[in-house]
Amino acid sequence: MSTIIIAAVILVLVVVVIMAGVKVVPQSETKVVERLGKFHSVLQPGLNFIIPFIDKPKVVYTRRVENSVMGRSQVRVTTTSVIDLREQVYDFPSQQVITRDNVTTEINALLYFQVVDPKKSVYEIENLPNAIEKLTQTSLRNVIGELELDETLTSRDTINAKLQAILDEATNKWGVKVNRVELQDITPPESVRVAMEKQMQAERNRRAEILNAEGEKQSLILRSEGHKMSQINNAEAEKQAAILKAEGEARAQVLRAQAEADAIRNVAAAVAQSQTDPAAYLLAQKYIETLRSMTDGKDNKTVYIPYEATSVLSSLGSIKTIFSGEK
Repeated sequence: MSTIIIAAVILVLVVVVIMAGVKVVPQSETKVVERLGKFHSVLQPGLNFIIPFIDKPKVVYTRRVENSVMGRSQVRVTTTSVIDLREQVYDFPSQQVITRDNVTTEINALLYFQVVDPKKSVYEIENLPNAIEKLTQTSLRNVIGELELDETLTSRDTINAKLQAILDEATNKWGVKVNRVELQDITPPESVRVAMEKQMQAERNRRAEILNAEGEKQSLILRSEGHKMSQINNAEAEKQAAILKAEGEARAQVLRAQAEADAIRNVAAAVAQSQTDPAAYLLAQKYIETLRSMTDGKDNKTVYIPYEATSVLSSLGSIKTIFSGEK
């Protein structure tokens, strides 16, 4: 009976030893193995064998975010023998920094990094999560201290690039690669926020007034251009009307002259047939027209005929002779 018990104990010990010597490492994780307190190897993902009680995985610090009973997230630093090789993100709590113009501002940042050399991350730094957090905080204070508040609020990409370069260079000896840094929130003091809101409102009002002035200016320009075009069009119309009127009057004069010339030719022809002096005929015609205009008015009661007009009366006989000759 005792032999069976001893055999069972030995079997259990063998199983325990074998289990202690077998290490299964998940993908994207690793372990640093020490042999008798000295670095021995870095385990690869998959099945690995070590010497029990002689080889032992190195215990390192890790940073975890846990949800408390009240539903709030809480950051805890614990120990583990597993080193995560995936990209990790640290959400650091808000910290107060002072800008170059002496404005105290609360800023919190997100840090994305990845362990690329597990051996360095274990032996080059004692507490890697704490070191990264403190380095990020101090670097953030230095970068923000070189900028004014307005530059801090408007230059997030510049701040992110500077922090990423500083942290990546500092953590290189720790076997860590900092991929990027993001400023999550920048919260200036309440008094500064109120002043900024007033300044922003004043800037909006100024832009609105500028836009209204520009609109009025464009409206005045358009109205003046419209008035100008209207005057030009009116002048052009008056010019065309004057030209057409002048052309019409000239054409009428030409037609009247042509008609008068035709009449004179006809009269001359008739006078030539009747053998009468054409000049006497025309003179008599003018006298008759003059007498008619003199006697047209209602108030004309007396007409005086000059002595020379008796020769005109004698010309009437010539006119009578002309018409009697035509008949």
